[in-house]
Amino acid sequence: MQFQVSRVAGAAAPNLIVLPPVAGDSAGTQVGDNTPILGLTLAQRTVLAARRVGYGQVLLLGQDRAVGTGATTIRDWSALDATLGSNPAMIVIVPAAILSESDWLEHVIAMPQPRTWALLPNRIAVLGVDAAPDALAALAAGGVACDMAAIAQDLTRSLGPPATLADSIDPMVVTTPTAIPVAEQRLLRRLIKGSDGFMVRHVDRPVSLQITRRLASTGVTPSQVTVLSIAIGLAGALFFLSTHWAWQTAGALLFLLHSIVDGCDGELARLKFQESRSGGLLDFWGDNVVHGAVFGCISVGWARSSGMVWPLWFGAAAILGTAACAVFVYWKQVRDKDSRGPLFASLSGGPDQGLGRALDAMSSREFIYVTPIAAFFGQTQWIVVLAAIGTPTFFLVLVVLAMRNGYRAKAVGSATR
Repeated sequence: MQFQVSRVAGAAAPNLIVLPPVAGDSAGTQVGDNTPILGLTLAQRTVLAARRVGYGQVLLLGQDRAVGTGATTIRDWSALDATLGSNPAMIVIVPAAILSESDWLEHVIAMPQPRTWALLPNRIAVLGVDAAPDALAALAAGGVACDMAAIAQDLTRSLGPPATLADSIDPMVVTTPTAIPVAEQRLLRRLIKGSDGFMVRHVDRPVSLQITRRLASTGVTPSQVTVLSIAIGLAGALFFLSTHWAWQTAGALLFLLHSIVDGCDGELARLKFQESRSGGLLDFWGDNVVHGAVFGCISVGWARSSGMVWPLWFGAAAILGTAACAVFVYWKQVRDKDSRGPLFASLSGGPDQGLGRALDAMSSREFIYVTPIAAFFGQTQWIVVLAAIGTPTFFLVLVVLAMRNGYRAKAVGSATR
Protein backbone atom coordinates (compact mmCIF):
# COMPACT_ATOMS: atom_id res chain seq x y z
CA MET A 1 0.00 0.00 0.00
CA GLN A 2 1.48 3.38 -1.04
CA PHE A 3 1.10 6.92 0.22
CA GLN A 4 -0.32 9.65 -1.95
CA VAL A 5 2.22 12.19 -3.20
CA SER A 6 1.11 14.94 -0.83
CA ARG A 7 -1.67 16.15 1.38
CA VAL A 8 -4.39 18.29 -0.14
CA ALA A 9 -3.53 21.97 0.14
CA GLY A 10 -5.80 23.75 2.60
CA ALA A 11 -7.06 20.48 4.12
CA ALA A 12 -8.27 20.62 7.71
CA ALA A 13 -5.72 19.97 10.44
CA PRO A 14 -5.55 16.32 11.55
CA ASN A 15 -7.45 15.31 14.67
CA LEU A 16 -5.77 13.29 17.42
CA ILE A 17 -7.66 10.55 19.26
CA VAL A 18 -6.19 9.26 22.52
CA LEU A 19 -7.38 5.80 23.59
CA PRO A 20 -8.43 4.93 27.16
CA PRO A 21 -5.69 3.56 29.43
CA VAL A 22 -5.20 -0.18 29.52
CA ALA A 23 -5.81 -1.69 32.97
CA GLY A 24 -2.70 -3.07 34.67
CA ASP A 25 -2.34 -6.65 35.75
CA SER A 26 -2.04 -5.67 39.40
CA ALA A 27 -2.08 -2.60 41.62
CA GLY A 28 0.67 -0.14 40.83
CA THR A 29 1.48 -1.45 37.36
CA GLN A 30 -0.89 0.75 35.38
CA VAL A 31 0.44 3.70 33.42
CA GLY A 32 -2.27 5.99 32.09
CA ASP A 33 -2.66 9.45 30.73
CA ASN A 34 -2.73 10.91 34.25
CA THR A 35 0.75 9.55 34.99
CA PRO A 36 3.08 12.54 35.64
CA ILE A 37 6.40 12.75 33.83
CA LEU A 38 8.64 15.76 34.57
CA GLY A 39 5.87 18.01 35.78
CA LEU A 40 3.15 17.20 33.26
CA THR A 41 0.84 14.23 32.91
CA LEU A 42 1.00 12.21 29.71
CA ALA A 43 -2.39 13.66 28.71
CA GLN A 44 -1.20 17.23 29.27
CA ARG A 45 1.91 16.55 27.18
CA THR A 46 -0.22 15.14 24.40
CA VAL A 47 -2.59 18.11 24.33
CA LEU A 48 0.14 20.76 24.55
CA ALA A 49 2.46 19.11 22.02
CA ALA A 50 -0.36 18.47 19.54
CA ARG A 51 -1.57 22.05 19.73
CA ARG A 52 1.98 23.35 19.42
CA VAL A 53 2.47 21.69 16.01
CA GLY A 54 -0.98 22.41 14.60
CA TYR A 55 -3.36 19.53 15.24
CA GLY A 56 -7.08 20.26 15.22
CA GLN A 57 -9.03 18.62 18.00
CA VAL A 58 -7.48 16.39 20.66
CA LEU A 59 -10.11 13.84 21.67
CA LEU A 60 -9.87 11.61 24.75
CA LEU A 61 -11.88 8.44 24.24
CA GLY A 62 -13.79 7.21 27.31
CA GLN A 63 -15.59 8.69 30.30
CA ASP A 64 -14.04 10.98 32.93
CA ARG A 65 -10.69 11.37 31.19
CA ALA A 66 -7.82 13.71 32.11
CA VAL A 67 -9.66 16.56 33.76
CA GLY A 68 -7.96 19.93 33.28
CA THR A 69 -6.17 19.22 30.02
CA GLY A 70 -8.52 21.28 27.87
CA ALA A 71 -9.08 18.34 25.52
CA THR A 72 -12.51 17.07 24.46
CA THR A 73 -13.77 13.86 26.04
CA ILE A 74 -15.89 11.53 23.91
CA ARG A 75 -17.93 8.61 25.24
CA ASP A 76 -17.15 6.07 22.51
CA TRP A 77 -16.43 5.73 18.79
CA SER A 78 -20.09 6.28 17.88
CA ALA A 79 -19.93 9.82 19.28
CA LEU A 80 -17.15 10.87 16.92
CA ASP A 81 -19.37 11.92 14.01
CA ALA A 82 -21.06 14.62 16.08
CA THR A 83 -17.75 15.75 17.59
CA LEU A 84 -15.68 15.93 14.41
CA GLY A 85 -18.38 17.57 12.30
CA SER A 86 -18.58 17.53 8.52
CA ASN A 87 -15.12 18.95 7.76
CA PRO A 88 -12.98 15.95 6.64
CA ALA A 89 -9.52 15.58 8.14
CA MET A 90 -6.88 12.95 8.71
CA ILE A 91 -7.23 11.14 12.05
CA VAL A 92 -4.33 10.00 14.22
CA ILE A 93 -4.98 7.40 16.93
CA VAL A 94 -2.53 6.85 19.80
CA PRO A 95 -2.60 4.91 23.11
CA ALA A 96 -3.11 6.74 26.41
CA ALA A 97 0.42 6.05 27.63
CA ILE A 98 2.20 7.45 24.58
CA LEU A 99 4.97 9.98 25.25
CA SER A 100 3.92 12.87 23.03
CA GLU A 101 6.74 15.01 21.65
CA SER A 102 6.50 17.83 19.17
CA ASP A 103 9.01 16.38 16.69
CA TRP A 104 7.31 13.07 15.89
CA LEU A 105 3.84 14.63 16.08
CA GLU A 106 5.01 17.16 13.52
CA HIS A 107 6.43 14.42 11.28
CA VAL A 108 3.02 12.72 11.31
CA ILE A 109 1.20 15.91 10.42
CA ALA A 110 3.67 16.70 7.62
CA MET A 111 3.85 13.25 6.04
CA PRO A 112 2.08 12.38 2.79
CA GLN A 113 -1.43 11.29 3.64
CA PRO A 114 -2.15 7.54 3.40
CA ARG A 115 -4.64 6.43 0.74
CA THR A 116 -6.51 4.44 3.37
CA TRP A 117 -4.58 4.02 6.60
CA ALA A 118 -1.08 3.57 8.02
CA LEU A 119 0.22 1.88 11.13
CA LEU A 120 3.15 1.88 13.52
CA PRO A 121 2.29 -1.29 15.46
CA ASN A 122 1.09 -0.71 19.02
CA ARG A 123 1.86 3.01 18.79
CA ILE A 124 0.14 4.97 16.01
CA ALA A 125 -2.69 4.44 13.52
CA VAL A 126 -3.32 7.10 10.86
CA LEU A 127 -6.61 7.21 8.96
CA GLY A 128 -6.72 8.99 5.61
CA VAL A 129 -9.52 11.48 4.96
CA ASP A 130 -11.42 9.28 2.51
CA ALA A 131 -11.10 6.13 4.60
CA ALA A 132 -11.91 7.73 7.95
CA PRO A 133 -15.74 7.32 7.84
CA ASP A 134 -15.56 3.57 7.08
CA ALA A 135 -12.79 3.11 9.65
CA LEU A 136 -14.70 4.89 12.40
CA ALA A 137 -17.83 2.89 11.58
CA ALA A 138 -15.87 -0.35 11.90
CA LEU A 139 -14.42 0.77 15.24
CA ALA A 140 -17.83 1.91 16.52
CA ALA A 141 -19.23 -1.54 15.79
CA GLY A 142 -16.61 -3.01 18.12
CA GLY A 143 -17.42 -0.75 21.11
CA VAL A 144 -14.89 1.20 23.16
CA ALA A 145 -11.61 -0.39 22.10
CA CYS A 146 -8.54 0.65 24.06
CA ASP A 147 -6.00 -1.79 22.70
CA MET A 148 -3.99 -0.71 19.64
CA ALA A 149 -3.57 -4.34 18.55
CA ALA A 150 -7.33 -4.91 18.52
CA ILE A 151 -7.87 -1.65 16.63
CA ALA A 152 -5.29 -2.71 14.05
CA GLN A 153 -7.12 -6.00 13.53
CA ASP A 154 -10.48 -4.25 13.06
CA LEU A 155 -9.00 -1.76 10.59
CA THR A 156 -7.19 -4.47 8.64
CA ARG A 157 -10.47 -6.36 8.23
CA SER A 158 -12.35 -3.27 7.05
CA LEU A 159 -9.66 -1.39 5.09
CA GLY A 160 -7.05 -3.95 4.17
CA PRO A 161 -3.34 -4.01 5.05
CA PRO A 162 -1.87 -0.71 6.32
CA ALA A 163 0.97 1.36 4.93
CA THR A 164 4.08 1.71 7.09
CA LEU A 165 4.99 4.98 8.76
CA ALA A 166 8.38 6.58 8.18
CA ASP A 167 11.35 5.69 10.39
CA SER A 168 11.49 9.31 11.61
CA ILE A 169 8.22 8.70 13.46
CA ASP A 170 9.35 6.81 16.53
CA PRO A 171 7.35 7.62 19.69
CA MET A 172 7.71 5.87 23.01
CA VAL A 173 4.86 4.22 24.91
CA VAL A 174 5.36 4.25 28.67
CA THR A 175 4.12 0.74 29.40
CA THR A 176 5.13 0.35 33.07
CA PRO A 177 6.34 2.59 35.92
CA THR A 178 9.87 1.28 35.37
CA ALA A 179 9.82 2.94 31.93
CA ILE A 180 9.20 6.41 33.40
CA PRO A 181 12.92 7.18 34.04
CA VAL A 182 13.65 6.17 30.43
CA ALA A 183 10.93 8.55 29.22
CA GLU A 184 12.38 11.33 31.39
CA GLN A 185 15.84 10.82 29.93
CA ARG A 186 14.37 10.90 26.43
CA LEU A 187 12.64 14.21 27.10
CA LEU A 188 15.76 15.70 28.70
CA ARG A 189 18.03 14.67 25.82
CA ARG A 190 15.79 16.50 23.39
CA LEU A 191 16.38 19.76 25.28
CA ILE A 192 19.97 19.90 24.03
CA LYS A 193 20.33 22.44 21.22
CA GLY A 194 22.18 21.69 18.03
CA SER A 195 23.89 25.09 18.34
CA ASP A 196 25.45 24.29 21.74
CA GLY A 197 29.22 24.63 21.82
CA PHE A 198 31.56 21.92 23.07
CA MET A 199 31.82 23.10 26.69
CA VAL A 200 28.12 23.94 26.95
CA ARG A 201 27.16 20.52 25.60
CA HIS A 202 29.59 18.54 27.77
CA VAL A 203 29.70 20.61 30.97
CA ASP A 204 26.74 23.02 31.21
CA ARG A 205 24.02 20.72 29.91
CA PRO A 206 24.73 17.67 32.08
CA VAL A 207 24.47 19.88 35.18
CA SER A 208 21.61 22.13 34.03
CA LEU A 209 19.51 19.15 32.87
CA GLN A 210 19.73 17.59 36.32
CA ILE A 211 18.65 20.88 37.89
CA THR A 212 15.79 21.14 35.40
CA ARG A 213 14.77 17.56 36.12
CA ARG A 214 14.29 18.43 39.79
CA LEU A 215 12.54 21.73 39.10
CA ALA A 216 10.06 20.23 36.63
CA SER A 217 7.77 18.77 39.30
CA THR A 218 7.72 22.02 41.31
CA GLY A 219 5.85 25.26 40.76
CA VAL A 220 9.01 27.16 39.81
CA THR A 221 8.55 29.05 36.54
CA PRO A 222 11.15 29.62 33.81
CA SER A 223 11.08 33.38 34.44
CA GLN A 224 11.89 32.84 38.12
CA VAL A 225 14.90 30.78 37.10
CA THR A 226 15.93 33.56 34.71
CA VAL A 227 15.78 36.15 37.50
CA LEU A 228 17.86 33.87 39.73
CA SER A 229 20.41 33.43 36.95
CA ILE A 230 20.68 37.19 36.44
CA ALA A 231 21.08 37.74 40.19
CA ILE A 232 23.89 35.17 40.39
CA GLY A 233 25.66 36.77 37.43
CA LEU A 234 25.42 40.30 38.83
CA ALA A 235 26.60 39.11 42.24
CA GLY A 236 29.58 37.45 40.57
CA ALA A 237 30.39 40.64 38.67
CA LEU A 238 30.85 42.56 41.95
CA PHE A 239 33.67 40.22 43.00
CA PHE A 240 35.73 41.46 40.05
CA LEU A 241 35.91 44.89 41.70
CA SER A 242 38.46 43.37 44.07
CA THR A 243 42.12 43.38 43.14
CA HIS A 244 42.74 39.99 44.80
CA TRP A 245 42.81 36.85 42.67
CA ALA A 246 40.83 34.80 45.21
CA TRP A 247 37.85 37.16 45.13
CA GLN A 248 38.00 37.35 41.36
CA THR A 249 38.10 33.56 41.15
CA ALA A 250 34.98 33.42 43.33
CA GLY A 251 33.33 35.91 40.98
CA ALA A 252 34.35 33.85 37.96
CA LEU A 253 32.84 30.72 39.49
CA LEU A 254 29.60 32.60 40.14
CA PHE A 255 29.71 33.78 36.53
CA LEU A 256 30.03 30.14 35.47
CA LEU A 257 27.14 29.17 37.77
CA HIS A 258 25.10 31.92 36.13
CA SER A 259 25.79 30.32 32.76
CA ILE A 260 24.65 26.89 33.98
CA VAL A 261 21.48 28.19 35.63
CA ASP A 262 20.86 30.31 32.54
CA GLY A 263 20.41 27.07 30.58
CA CYS A 264 17.77 25.83 33.02
CA ASP A 265 15.14 28.47 32.24
CA GLY A 266 14.95 27.57 28.56
CA GLU A 267 15.08 23.85 29.32
CA LEU A 268 12.24 24.16 31.81
CA ALA A 269 10.18 26.29 29.41
CA ARG A 270 10.59 23.82 26.54
CA LEU A 271 9.97 20.83 28.79
CA LYS A 272 6.69 22.21 30.17
CA PHE A 273 5.57 24.16 27.07
CA GLN A 274 5.90 27.47 28.92
CA GLU A 275 7.91 29.36 26.30
CA SER A 276 6.87 32.99 25.91
CA ARG A 277 8.09 36.15 24.26
CA SER A 278 8.33 37.96 27.59
CA GLY A 279 10.39 35.15 29.10
CA GLY A 280 12.68 35.08 26.07
CA LEU A 281 13.21 38.84 26.25
CA LEU A 282 13.98 38.69 29.97
CA ASP A 283 16.54 35.95 29.33
CA PHE A 284 18.06 37.72 26.33
CA TRP A 285 18.50 41.15 27.88
CA GLY A 286 19.41 39.70 31.29
CA ASP A 287 22.34 37.78 29.79
CA ASN A 288 23.65 40.88 28.08
CA VAL A 289 23.32 42.98 31.24
CA VAL A 290 25.33 40.37 33.16
CA HIS A 291 28.04 40.27 30.50
CA GLY A 292 28.26 44.05 30.47
CA ALA A 293 28.44 44.16 34.27
CA VAL A 294 31.26 41.59 34.32
CA PHE A 295 33.28 43.51 31.71
CA GLY A 296 32.70 46.78 33.54
CA CYS A 297 33.66 45.44 36.96
CA ILE A 298 36.79 43.74 35.61
CA SER A 299 37.90 47.04 34.08
CA VAL A 300 37.22 48.91 37.35
CA GLY A 301 39.21 46.30 39.32
CA TRP A 302 42.02 46.57 36.79
CA ALA A 303 42.01 50.38 37.09
CA ARG A 304 42.16 50.13 40.88
CA SER A 305 45.07 47.69 40.86
CA SER A 306 47.06 49.71 38.31
CA GLY A 307 46.17 53.15 39.64
CA MET A 308 45.41 54.20 36.06
CA VAL A 309 42.23 55.40 34.36
CA TRP A 310 42.86 54.00 30.89
CA PRO A 311 41.67 50.41 31.72
CA LEU A 312 38.19 51.91 32.02
CA TRP A 313 38.28 52.60 28.28
CA PHE A 314 38.62 48.88 27.61
CA GLY A 315 35.58 48.26 29.82
CA ALA A 316 33.61 50.95 28.01
CA ALA A 317 34.50 49.46 24.62
CA ALA A 318 33.49 45.96 25.76
CA ILE A 319 30.19 47.19 27.18
CA LEU A 320 29.34 49.27 24.10
CA GLY A 321 30.29 46.40 21.80
CA THR A 322 28.10 43.98 23.78
CA ALA A 323 25.21 46.44 23.73
CA ALA A 324 25.57 47.04 19.99
CA CYS A 325 25.55 43.30 19.24
CA ALA A 326 22.54 42.79 21.51
CA VAL A 327 20.56 45.57 19.83
CA PHE A 328 21.50 44.17 16.43
CA VAL A 329 20.27 40.67 17.36
CA TYR A 330 17.06 42.11 18.75
CA TRP A 331 16.47 44.19 15.63
CA LYS A 332 17.22 41.42 13.13
CA GLN A 333 15.88 38.31 14.85
CA VAL A 334 13.57 39.18 17.74
CA ARG A 335 11.72 42.44 17.15
CA ASP A 336 9.23 41.21 14.54
CA LYS A 337 8.88 37.62 15.75
CA ASP A 338 5.35 36.39 16.39
CA SER A 339 4.46 36.68 20.08
CA ARG A 340 3.11 33.12 20.22
CA GLY A 341 5.36 30.27 21.32
CA PRO A 342 9.09 30.48 21.95
CA LEU A 343 11.01 33.64 21.15
CA PHE A 344 13.91 31.69 19.67
CA ALA A 345 15.79 28.47 20.24
CA SER A 346 18.62 28.89 17.76
CA LEU A 347 19.27 31.96 15.67
CA SER A 348 20.50 29.98 12.67
CA GLY A 349 17.14 28.52 11.78
CA GLY A 350 15.96 31.44 9.71
CA PRO A 351 16.32 32.10 5.99
CA ASP A 352 19.52 34.10 6.49
CA GLN A 353 21.73 31.12 7.35
CA GLY A 354 25.14 32.84 7.21
CA LEU A 355 24.04 35.67 9.45
CA GLY A 356 22.22 33.22 11.71
CA ARG A 357 25.33 31.14 12.26
CA ALA A 358 27.28 34.27 13.10
CA LEU A 359 24.63 35.29 15.62
CA ASP A 360 24.71 31.82 17.16
CA ALA A 361 28.46 32.16 17.56
CA MET A 362 27.97 35.48 19.33
CA SER A 363 25.43 33.98 21.72
CA SER A 364 27.79 31.14 22.67
CA ARG A 365 28.79 30.94 26.33
CA GLU A 366 32.10 29.19 25.65
CA PHE A 367 34.21 32.21 26.68
CA ILE A 368 32.87 31.99 30.23
CA TYR A 369 35.02 28.92 30.86
CA VAL A 370 38.18 30.96 30.30
CA THR A 371 37.22 33.42 33.03
CA PRO A 372 37.89 31.19 36.10
CA ILE A 373 41.29 30.21 34.69
CA ALA A 374 42.22 33.83 34.02
CA ALA A 375 40.99 34.85 37.49
CA PHE A 376 42.97 32.11 39.23
CA PHE A 377 46.18 33.38 37.64
CA GLY A 378 45.26 37.04 38.23
CA GLN A 379 44.90 37.78 34.51
CA THR A 380 41.24 38.80 34.17
CA GLN A 381 42.28 41.99 32.39
CA TRP A 382 42.78 39.91 29.25
CA ILE A 383 39.08 38.99 29.33
CA VAL A 384 38.06 42.61 29.05
CA VAL A 385 40.81 43.38 26.50
CA LEU A 386 39.61 40.59 24.24
CA ALA A 387 35.99 41.67 24.73
CA ALA A 388 36.89 45.29 23.97
CA ILE A 389 38.42 44.20 20.67
CA GLY A 390 36.10 41.29 19.86
CA THR A 391 32.62 42.67 20.47
CA PRO A 392 32.94 45.84 18.32
CA THR A 393 34.67 43.79 15.61
CA PHE A 394 31.92 41.21 15.70
CA PHE A 395 29.30 43.96 15.48
CA LEU A 396 30.95 45.28 12.32
CA VAL A 397 31.02 41.74 10.87
CA LEU A 398 27.29 41.39 11.57
CA VAL A 399 26.56 44.70 9.88
CA VAL A 400 28.59 43.71 6.81
CA LEU A 401 26.83 40.33 6.59
CA ALA A 402 23.43 41.98 6.91
CA MET A 403 24.25 44.54 4.19
CA ARG A 404 25.58 41.81 1.88
CA ASN A 405 22.46 39.72 2.34
CA GLY A 406 20.31 42.79 1.76
CA TYR A 407 22.06 43.46 -1.56
CA ARG A 408 21.60 39.80 -2.55
CA ALA A 409 17.90 39.94 -1.74
CA LYS A 410 17.50 43.07 -3.88
CA ALA A 411 19.40 41.42 -6.74
CA VAL A 412 17.21 38.33 -6.60
CA GLY A 413 14.09 40.51 -6.48
CA SER A 414 15.24 42.49 -9.51
CA ALA A 415 16.09 39.31 -11.46
CA THR A 416 12.61 37.85 -10.90
CA ARG A 417 10.73 40.89 -12.12
